[in-house]
Amino acid sequence: MSKLWGGRFTKTAEQWVDEFGASIGFDQQLVEEDITGSIAHVTMLAKQHILSEEEAAQIKNGLKTLQKKAAAGELVFSAAQEDIHLNLEKLLIDEIGPVGGKLHTGRSRNDQVATDMHLYLRTQTEEIMEAIRTLQAALVKQAEGHVETLIPGYTHLQRAQPVSFAHHLLAYFWMLERDYGRLQDSLKRVNISPLGAGALAGTTFPIDRAYTAELLHFEGIYENSLDAVSDRDFIVEFLAASATLMMHLSRLCEELILWSAQEFQFIEIDDAFATGSSIMPQKKNPDMAELIRGKTGRVYGSLFSLLTTLKGLPLAYNKDMQEDKEGMFDTVKTVKGSLRIFAGMIETMTVNTDAMAKAVTSDFSNATELADYLATKGMPFREAHEVVGKLVLTAIEKGVYLLDLPIEVYKEASSLFADDIYEVLQPKTVVGRRNSAGGTGFEQVKLALGKANDLLSQSRKG
Repeated sequence: MSKLWGGRFTKTAEQWVDEFGASIGFDQQLVEEDITGSIAHVTMLAKQHILSEEEAAQIKNGLKTLQKKAAAGELVFSAAQEDIHLNLEKLLIDEIGPVGGKLHTGRSRNDQVATDMHLYLRTQTEEIMEAIRTLQAALVKQAEGHVETLIPGYTHLQRAQPVSFAHHLLAYFWMLERDYGRLQDSLKRVNISPLGAGALAGTTFPIDRAYTAELLHFEGIYENSLDAVSDRDFIVEFLAASATLMMHLSRLCEELILWSAQEFQFIEIDDAFATGSSIMPQKKNPDMAELIRGKTGRVYGSLFSLLTTLKGLPLAYNKDMQEDKEGMFDTVKTVKGSLRIFAGMIETMTVNTDAMAKAVTSDFSNATELADYLATKGMPFREAHEVVGKLVLTAIEKGVYLLDLPIEVYKEASSLFADDIYEVLQPKTVVGRRNSAGGTGFEQVKLALGKANDLLSQSRKG
Protein backbone atom coordinates (compact mmCIF):
# COMPACT_ATOMS: atom_id res chain seq x y z
CA MET A 1 0.00 0.00 0.00
CA SER A 2 1.51 3.36 -1.04
CA LYS A 3 2.11 5.98 1.62
CA LEU A 4 0.41 9.37 1.52
CA TRP A 5 3.92 10.81 1.81
CA GLY A 6 5.62 8.24 -0.43
CA GLY A 7 6.41 10.26 -3.57
CA ARG A 8 10.07 10.76 -2.73
CA PHE A 9 10.69 7.06 -1.96
CA THR A 10 11.64 4.29 -4.39
CA LYS A 11 10.96 1.35 -2.10
CA THR A 12 8.61 0.55 0.73
CA ALA A 13 9.48 -0.70 4.19
CA GLU A 14 8.83 -4.27 5.20
CA GLN A 15 5.64 -4.85 7.16
CA TRP A 16 7.40 -5.40 10.48
CA VAL A 17 9.21 -2.07 10.11
CA ASP A 18 5.89 -0.34 9.45
CA GLU A 19 4.42 -1.99 12.53
CA PHE A 20 7.36 -0.95 14.70
CA GLY A 21 7.10 2.67 13.60
CA ALA A 22 3.32 2.91 13.68
CA SER A 23 1.48 4.65 16.50
CA ILE A 24 -2.07 3.82 15.40
CA GLY A 25 -2.26 1.08 18.04
CA PHE A 26 -2.51 3.77 20.71
CA ASP A 27 -3.06 7.17 19.09
CA GLN A 28 -6.42 6.05 17.70
CA GLN A 29 -7.63 7.28 21.09
CA LEU A 30 -7.27 10.75 19.56
CA VAL A 31 -9.80 10.06 16.79
CA GLU A 32 -12.42 12.50 18.13
CA GLU A 33 -9.85 15.24 18.73
CA ASP A 34 -8.28 14.74 15.31
CA ILE A 35 -11.61 15.05 13.52
CA THR A 36 -12.61 18.06 15.64
CA GLY A 37 -9.32 19.80 14.80
CA SER A 38 -9.73 18.97 11.11
CA ILE A 39 -13.24 20.42 11.00
CA ALA A 40 -11.94 23.67 12.49
CA HIS A 41 -9.03 23.69 10.04
CA VAL A 42 -11.17 23.20 6.93
CA THR A 43 -13.68 25.80 8.17
CA MET A 44 -10.80 28.28 8.37
CA LEU A 45 -9.53 27.28 4.91
CA ALA A 46 -12.92 28.17 3.45
CA LYS A 47 -13.11 31.46 5.38
CA GLN A 48 -9.69 32.44 4.01
CA HIS A 49 -10.70 31.37 0.46
CA ILE A 50 -7.91 28.83 0.38
CA LEU A 51 -10.56 26.20 -0.39
CA SER A 52 -13.91 26.86 -2.02
CA GLU A 53 -17.07 26.67 0.05
CA GLU A 54 -18.09 23.60 -1.94
CA GLU A 55 -14.82 21.81 -1.29
CA ALA A 56 -14.95 22.67 2.41
CA ALA A 57 -18.54 21.45 2.68
CA GLN A 58 -17.63 18.13 1.07
CA ILE A 59 -14.70 17.66 3.41
CA LYS A 60 -16.70 18.62 6.51
CA ASN A 61 -19.52 16.27 5.58
CA GLY A 62 -16.97 13.49 5.06
CA LEU A 63 -15.34 14.22 8.43
CA LYS A 64 -18.70 14.16 10.18
CA THR A 65 -19.46 10.81 8.56
CA LEU A 66 -16.16 9.47 9.90
CA GLN A 67 -17.01 10.98 13.29
CA LYS A 68 -20.28 9.03 13.41
CA LYS A 69 -18.55 5.84 12.31
CA ALA A 70 -15.87 6.33 14.94
CA ALA A 71 -18.52 6.74 17.65
CA ALA A 72 -20.14 3.52 16.47
CA GLY A 73 -16.81 1.68 16.41
CA GLU A 74 -17.01 1.14 12.66
CA LEU A 75 -13.67 2.59 11.56
CA VAL A 76 -10.88 0.16 10.70
CA PHE A 77 -7.36 1.49 11.09
CA SER A 78 -4.19 0.16 9.50
CA ALA A 79 -0.56 0.19 10.65
CA ALA A 80 0.37 0.80 7.00
CA GLN A 81 -0.97 4.34 7.43
CA GLU A 82 1.10 4.76 10.59
CA ASP A 83 -0.99 7.05 12.78
CA ILE A 84 -4.45 8.42 13.41
CA HIS A 85 -3.84 11.42 11.15
CA LEU A 86 -2.91 9.52 8.00
CA ASN A 87 -5.48 6.83 8.72
CA LEU A 88 -8.26 9.41 8.89
CA GLU A 89 -6.99 11.22 5.82
CA LYS A 90 -6.94 7.95 3.86
CA LEU A 91 -10.44 7.06 5.12
CA LEU A 92 -11.66 10.55 4.17
CA ILE A 93 -10.30 10.21 0.63
CA ASP A 94 -11.93 6.78 0.39
CA GLU A 95 -15.19 8.37 1.58
CA ILE A 96 -15.37 11.52 -0.61
CA GLY A 97 -12.69 11.13 -3.26
CA PRO A 98 -9.57 13.16 -4.13
CA VAL A 99 -10.96 16.39 -2.67
CA GLY A 100 -10.26 14.84 0.73
CA GLY A 101 -6.57 15.31 -0.02
CA LYS A 102 -7.04 19.07 0.20
CA LEU A 103 -7.75 18.87 3.94
CA HIS A 104 -4.05 18.90 4.72
CA THR A 105 -3.47 22.22 2.97
CA GLY A 106 -1.63 24.65 5.25
CA ARG A 107 -0.85 22.25 8.07
CA SER A 108 1.52 19.41 9.01
CA ARG A 109 1.15 16.29 11.08
CA ASN A 110 3.43 18.08 13.55
CA ASP A 111 0.97 20.84 14.43
CA GLN A 112 -1.94 18.43 13.93
CA VAL A 113 -0.79 15.94 16.57
CA ALA A 114 0.09 18.73 18.99
CA THR A 115 -3.41 20.16 18.56
CA ASP A 116 -4.96 16.75 19.18
CA MET A 117 -3.07 16.32 22.43
CA HIS A 118 -3.98 19.79 23.65
CA LEU A 119 -7.64 19.05 22.99
CA TYR A 120 -7.42 15.61 24.60
CA LEU A 121 -5.59 16.76 27.70
CA ARG A 122 -7.92 19.71 28.21
CA THR A 123 -10.92 17.38 28.37
CA GLN A 124 -9.19 14.77 30.52
CA THR A 125 -7.78 17.32 32.96
CA GLU A 126 -11.24 18.79 33.50
CA GLU A 127 -12.69 15.30 34.09
CA ILE A 128 -9.92 14.45 36.57
CA MET A 129 -10.57 17.72 38.41
CA GLU A 130 -14.24 16.76 38.71
CA ALA A 131 -13.23 13.32 40.03
CA ILE A 132 -11.06 15.03 42.66
CA ARG A 133 -14.09 17.03 43.76
CA THR A 134 -16.10 13.80 44.09
CA LEU A 135 -13.44 12.27 46.35
CA GLN A 136 -13.20 15.47 48.38
CA ALA A 137 -16.97 15.39 48.90
CA ALA A 138 -16.71 11.78 50.14
CA LEU A 139 -14.00 12.78 52.63
CA VAL A 140 -16.10 15.68 53.90
CA LYS A 141 -19.17 13.48 54.31
CA GLN A 142 -17.21 10.96 56.39
CA ALA A 143 -15.57 13.74 58.38
CA GLU A 144 -18.89 15.38 59.26
CA GLY A 145 -19.91 12.28 61.20
CA HIS A 146 -16.64 12.04 63.13
CA VAL A 147 -15.73 15.48 64.43
CA GLU A 148 -15.52 14.14 68.01
CA THR A 149 -14.33 10.67 67.08
CA LEU A 150 -10.75 10.44 68.30
CA ILE A 151 -7.86 8.57 66.72
CA PRO A 152 -4.21 8.36 67.71
CA GLY A 153 -2.12 10.80 65.73
CA TYR A 154 1.28 9.47 64.75
CA THR A 155 4.76 10.74 64.02
CA HIS A 156 7.43 8.22 63.03
CA LEU A 157 4.50 5.72 63.13
CA GLN A 158 4.62 6.10 66.92
CA ARG A 159 1.67 7.36 68.99
CA ALA A 160 2.09 11.13 69.28
CA GLN A 161 -1.08 13.03 70.20
CA PRO A 162 -4.78 12.19 69.84
CA VAL A 163 -6.60 13.99 67.03
CA SER A 164 -10.11 14.25 65.65
CA PHE A 165 -10.68 11.60 62.98
CA ALA A 166 -12.42 14.30 60.92
CA HIS A 167 -9.26 16.41 61.20
CA HIS A 168 -7.19 13.51 59.90
CA LEU A 169 -9.51 12.98 56.92
CA LEU A 170 -9.55 16.69 56.11
CA ALA A 171 -5.76 16.69 55.83
CA TYR A 172 -6.28 14.70 52.64
CA PHE A 173 -9.04 17.06 51.51
CA TRP A 174 -6.52 19.91 51.51
CA MET A 175 -3.85 17.80 49.81
CA LEU A 176 -6.37 17.09 47.05
CA GLU A 177 -7.22 20.78 46.89
CA ARG A 178 -3.60 21.51 46.02
CA ASP A 179 -3.75 18.78 43.38
CA TYR A 180 -6.88 20.39 41.97
CA GLY A 181 -5.14 23.76 41.90
CA ARG A 182 -2.09 22.38 40.11
CA LEU A 183 -4.26 20.85 37.40
CA GLN A 184 -6.38 23.98 37.14
CA ASP A 185 -3.26 26.10 36.71
CA SER A 186 -1.86 23.69 34.11
CA LEU A 187 -4.89 24.35 31.91
CA LYS A 188 -3.37 27.75 31.12
CA ARG A 189 -0.62 25.94 29.24
CA VAL A 190 -2.89 23.21 27.85
CA ASN A 191 -5.43 25.62 26.42
CA ILE A 192 -3.17 27.13 23.74
CA SER A 193 -3.42 26.34 20.03
CA PRO A 194 -0.45 25.07 18.01
CA LEU A 195 -2.63 24.62 14.91
CA GLY A 196 -1.22 26.46 11.90
CA ALA A 197 2.41 26.26 13.02
CA GLY A 198 3.01 23.79 10.19
CA ALA A 199 5.94 21.43 10.33
CA LEU A 200 8.09 24.00 12.15
CA ALA A 201 8.13 27.28 10.21
CA GLY A 202 4.52 28.24 9.58
CA THR A 203 3.01 28.21 6.09
CA THR A 204 2.83 30.34 2.95
CA PHE A 205 -0.97 30.04 2.88
CA PRO A 206 -2.91 33.02 4.33
CA ILE A 207 -4.32 31.05 7.26
CA ASP A 208 -6.02 32.56 10.30
CA ARG A 209 -4.64 30.87 13.42
CA ALA A 210 -6.67 33.03 15.78
CA TYR A 211 -9.86 31.87 14.07
CA THR A 212 -9.10 28.15 14.46
CA ALA A 213 -8.12 28.79 18.07
CA GLU A 214 -11.50 30.45 18.60
CA LEU A 215 -13.35 27.56 16.91
CA LEU A 216 -11.57 25.07 19.18
CA HIS A 217 -12.14 27.23 22.30
CA PHE A 218 -8.44 27.79 22.91
CA GLU A 219 -7.50 30.94 24.82
CA GLY A 220 -4.69 31.85 22.46
CA ILE A 221 -2.01 30.59 20.09
CA TYR A 222 1.65 29.68 20.40
CA GLU A 223 3.65 32.73 19.42
CA ASN A 224 6.50 30.72 17.92
CA SER A 225 5.99 27.97 15.34
CA LEU A 226 9.09 26.03 16.42
CA ASP A 227 7.91 26.05 20.03
CA ALA A 228 4.36 25.14 19.01
CA VAL A 229 5.29 21.80 17.43
CA SER A 230 8.07 20.82 19.83
CA ASP A 231 6.49 21.79 23.16
CA ARG A 232 5.48 18.92 25.40
CA ASP A 233 5.79 20.90 28.63
CA PHE A 234 2.02 20.76 29.04
CA ILE A 235 2.14 16.95 29.12
CA VAL A 236 5.12 16.94 31.50
CA GLU A 237 3.21 19.31 33.76
CA PHE A 238 0.12 17.11 33.67
CA LEU A 239 2.20 14.02 34.48
CA ALA A 240 3.96 15.84 37.33
CA ALA A 241 0.64 16.96 38.82
CA SER A 242 -0.70 13.43 38.39
CA ALA A 243 2.36 11.95 40.09
CA THR A 244 1.84 14.24 43.08
CA LEU A 245 -1.86 13.37 43.17
CA MET A 246 -1.07 9.65 43.09
CA MET A 247 1.50 10.13 45.87
CA HIS A 248 -1.24 11.64 48.03
CA LEU A 249 -3.63 8.81 47.22
CA SER A 250 -0.91 6.27 47.96
CA ARG A 251 -0.31 7.78 51.41
CA LEU A 252 -4.00 7.49 52.25
CA CYS A 253 -3.97 3.94 50.86
CA GLU A 254 -1.23 3.07 53.32
CA GLU A 255 -3.29 4.43 56.20
CA LEU A 256 -6.43 2.56 55.12
CA ILE A 257 -4.40 -0.64 54.86
CA LEU A 258 -2.96 -0.17 58.34
CA TRP A 259 -6.25 0.92 59.89
CA SER A 260 -8.07 -2.12 58.51
CA ALA A 261 -5.46 -4.58 59.84
CA GLN A 262 -6.25 -6.79 62.86
CA GLU A 263 -3.69 -4.87 64.91
CA PHE A 264 -5.64 -1.61 64.46
CA GLN A 265 -9.23 -2.44 63.49
CA PHE A 266 -10.00 1.28 63.18
CA ILE A 267 -11.96 0.83 59.94
CA GLU A 268 -13.42 -1.88 57.76
CA ILE A 269 -13.23 -1.55 54.00
CA ASP A 270 -16.44 -2.47 52.20
CA ASP A 271 -16.57 -5.91 50.58
CA ALA A 272 -16.87 -4.25 47.16
CA PHE A 273 -13.29 -2.98 47.48
CA ALA A 274 -11.66 -6.03 49.10
CA THR A 275 -10.82 -9.58 48.07
CA GLY A 276 -10.26 -12.91 49.77
CA SER A 277 -7.48 -15.46 49.77
CA SER A 278 -7.35 -18.54 47.55
CA ILE A 279 -6.19 -20.64 50.51
CA MET A 280 -7.03 -18.79 53.76
CA PRO A 281 -10.80 -18.45 54.11
CA GLN A 282 -10.65 -15.89 56.94
CA LYS A 283 -8.78 -13.27 54.91
CA LYS A 284 -10.21 -9.96 53.75
CA ASN A 285 -7.52 -8.14 51.82
CA PRO A 286 -7.61 -4.38 51.08
CA ASP A 287 -6.62 -5.09 47.49
CA MET A 288 -7.95 -1.91 45.85
CA ALA A 289 -6.00 0.28 48.26
CA GLU A 290 -2.90 -1.85 47.65
CA LEU A 291 -3.40 -1.67 43.90
CA ILE A 292 -3.71 2.11 43.85
CA ARG A 293 -0.56 2.28 46.01
CA GLY A 294 1.16 0.09 43.44
CA LYS A 295 -0.14 1.97 40.40
CA THR A 296 1.48 5.13 41.70
CA GLY A 297 4.77 3.76 40.37
CA ARG A 298 3.57 3.58 36.79
CA VAL A 299 2.53 7.25 36.88
CA TYR A 300 5.98 8.16 38.20
CA GLY A 301 7.43 6.06 35.38
CA SER A 302 5.45 7.93 32.72
CA LEU A 303 6.74 11.25 34.04
CA PHE A 304 10.38 10.17 34.07
CA SER A 305 10.02 8.47 30.69
CA LEU A 306 8.84 11.65 28.98
CA LEU A 307 11.41 13.84 30.72
CA THR A 308 14.12 11.45 29.55
CA THR A 309 12.75 11.39 25.99
CA LEU A 310 12.68 15.18 25.74
CA LYS A 311 15.94 16.07 27.44
CA GLY A 312 18.22 15.58 24.41
CA LEU A 313 15.95 16.65 21.56
CA PRO A 314 16.87 19.55 19.29
CA LEU A 315 14.10 21.66 17.76
CA ALA A 316 11.66 21.01 16.29
CA TYR A 317 9.78 17.72 15.89
CA ASN A 318 11.60 14.38 16.18
CA LYS A 319 10.20 10.87 15.90
CA ASP A 320 11.19 10.29 19.54
CA MET A 321 8.22 12.46 20.44
CA GLN A 322 5.88 9.69 19.35
CA GLU A 323 6.72 8.30 22.80
CA ASP A 324 4.82 11.14 24.47
CA LYS A 325 1.40 9.53 24.18
CA GLU A 326 1.29 6.07 25.75
CA GLY A 327 2.39 7.33 29.17
CA MET A 328 -0.13 10.17 28.97
CA PHE A 329 -2.97 7.81 28.02
CA ASP A 330 -1.99 5.34 30.74
CA THR A 331 -1.76 8.08 33.36
CA VAL A 332 -5.20 9.42 32.48
CA LYS A 333 -6.68 5.92 32.80
CA THR A 334 -4.82 5.20 36.05
CA VAL A 335 -5.66 8.49 37.76
CA LYS A 336 -9.33 8.48 36.78
CA GLY A 337 -9.73 4.87 37.86
CA SER A 338 -7.93 5.44 41.15
CA LEU A 339 -10.04 8.47 42.03
CA ARG A 340 -13.26 6.64 41.24
CA ILE A 341 -12.26 3.63 43.35
CA PHE A 342 -11.13 5.87 46.19
CA ALA A 343 -14.36 7.82 46.37
CA GLY A 344 -16.22 4.50 46.68
CA MET A 345 -13.89 3.21 49.38
CA ILE A 346 -14.25 6.36 51.49
CA GLU A 347 -18.02 6.57 51.07
CA THR A 348 -18.60 2.95 52.12
CA MET A 349 -15.94 2.32 54.76
CA THR A 350 -17.12 1.53 58.29
CA VAL A 351 -15.45 3.44 61.13
CA ASN A 352 -14.91 1.45 64.33
CA THR A 353 -15.29 4.23 66.88
CA ASP A 354 -14.96 1.86 69.83
CA ALA A 355 -11.55 0.63 68.69
CA MET A 356 -10.41 4.20 68.14
CA ALA A 357 -11.66 5.28 71.58
CA LYS A 358 -9.86 2.36 73.22
CA ALA A 359 -6.66 3.24 71.38
CA VAL A 360 -6.52 6.83 72.60
CA THR A 361 -6.89 5.74 76.24
CA SER A 362 -4.26 3.01 75.98
CA ASP A 363 -1.15 5.04 75.24
CA PHE A 364 0.87 8.03 76.35
CA SER A 365 -0.29 10.40 73.61
CA ASN A 366 -1.65 12.77 76.27
CA ALA A 367 1.82 13.35 77.74
CA THR A 368 2.32 16.65 75.90
CA GLU A 369 -0.73 17.93 77.75
CA LEU A 370 1.12 17.47 81.06
CA ALA A 371 4.09 19.48 79.81
CA ASP A 372 1.77 22.26 78.58
CA TYR A 373 -0.05 22.17 81.95
CA LEU A 374 3.17 22.79 83.82
CA ALA A 375 4.34 25.42 81.35
CA THR A 376 1.11 27.41 81.77
CA LYS A 377 1.83 27.45 85.53
CA GLY A 378 5.23 29.03 84.98
CA MET A 379 7.63 26.10 84.69
CA PRO A 380 10.04 26.44 81.73
CA PHE A 381 8.91 24.05 79.00
CA ARG A 382 12.25 22.21 78.87
CA GLU A 383 12.04 21.51 82.60
CA ALA A 384 8.39 20.46 82.22
CA HIS A 385 9.40 18.13 79.40
CA GLU A 386 11.86 16.35 81.69
CA VAL A 387 9.35 16.07 84.55
CA VAL A 388 6.74 14.51 82.28
CA GLY A 389 9.29 12.18 80.69
CA LYS A 390 10.06 10.78 84.15
CA LEU A 391 6.33 10.38 84.88
CA VAL A 392 5.93 8.42 81.65
CA LEU A 393 8.83 6.20 82.67
CA THR A 394 7.22 5.66 86.08
CA ALA A 395 3.94 4.66 84.44
CA ILE A 396 5.70 2.24 82.08
CA GLU A 397 7.52 0.62 85.00
CA LYS A 398 4.21 0.20 86.84
CA GLY A 399 2.46 -1.13 83.71
CA VAL A 400 -0.18 1.65 83.69
CA TYR A 401 -1.00 4.85 81.79
CA LEU A 402 -0.88 8.48 82.89
CA LEU A 403 -4.56 8.56 83.87
CA ASP A 404 -3.90 5.61 86.21
CA LEU A 405 -1.15 7.26 88.27
CA PRO A 406 -2.33 8.45 91.73
CA ILE A 407 -2.26 12.17 92.49
CA GLU A 408 0.51 11.63 95.04
CA VAL A 409 2.87 10.58 92.25
CA TYR A 410 2.07 13.75 90.34
CA LYS A 411 2.55 16.03 93.34
CA GLU A 412 5.81 14.32 94.16
CA ALA A 413 6.99 15.09 90.63
CA SER A 414 5.94 18.74 90.91
CA SER A 415 3.98 20.82 93.42
CA LEU A 416 2.33 22.55 90.45
CA PHE A 417 0.11 19.52 89.80
CA ALA A 418 -3.43 19.61 91.21
CA ASP A 419 -6.49 17.35 91.12
CA ASP A 420 -7.67 18.90 87.86
CA ILE A 421 -4.88 17.02 86.07
CA TYR A 422 -7.16 14.03 85.45
CA GLU A 423 -9.64 16.16 83.52
CA VAL A 424 -6.77 17.71 81.56
CA LEU A 425 -5.56 14.22 80.59
CA GLN A 426 -8.93 13.06 79.20
CA PRO A 427 -8.51 12.46 75.43
CA LYS A 428 -11.48 14.66 74.50
CA THR A 429 -10.08 17.47 76.64
CA VAL A 430 -6.66 17.02 75.02
CA VAL A 431 -8.13 17.30 71.52
CA GLY A 432 -10.77 19.91 72.26
CA ARG A 433 -8.29 22.40 73.72
CA ARG A 434 -6.16 22.50 70.56
CA ASN A 435 -8.08 25.35 68.99
CA SER A 436 -5.23 27.20 67.32
CA ALA A 437 -5.95 27.99 63.66
CA GLY A 438 -5.87 24.79 61.63
CA GLY A 439 -5.64 22.65 64.77
CA THR A 440 -7.53 19.52 65.74
CA GLY A 441 -9.79 21.25 68.29
CA PHE A 442 -13.43 20.51 67.61
CA GLU A 443 -14.34 24.13 66.90
CA GLN A 444 -11.47 24.41 64.43
CA VAL A 445 -12.53 21.18 62.73
CA LYS A 446 -16.09 22.51 62.36
CA LEU A 447 -14.71 25.71 60.83
CA ALA A 448 -12.59 23.65 58.45
CA LEU A 449 -15.61 21.60 57.42
CA GLY A 450 -17.48 24.82 56.70
CA LYS A 451 -14.65 26.06 54.51
CA ALA A 452 -14.46 22.73 52.70
CA ASN A 453 -18.20 22.69 52.04
CA ASP A 454 -18.12 26.30 50.81
CA LEU A 455 -15.30 25.44 48.43
CA LEU A 456 -17.18 22.43 47.05
CA SER A 457 -20.33 24.51 46.69
CA GLN A 458 -18.53 27.27 44.81
CA SER A 459 -16.95 24.68 42.52
CA ARG A 460 -20.37 23.23 41.66
CA LYS A 461 -21.69 26.71 40.82
CA GLY A 462 -18.61 27.53 38.77
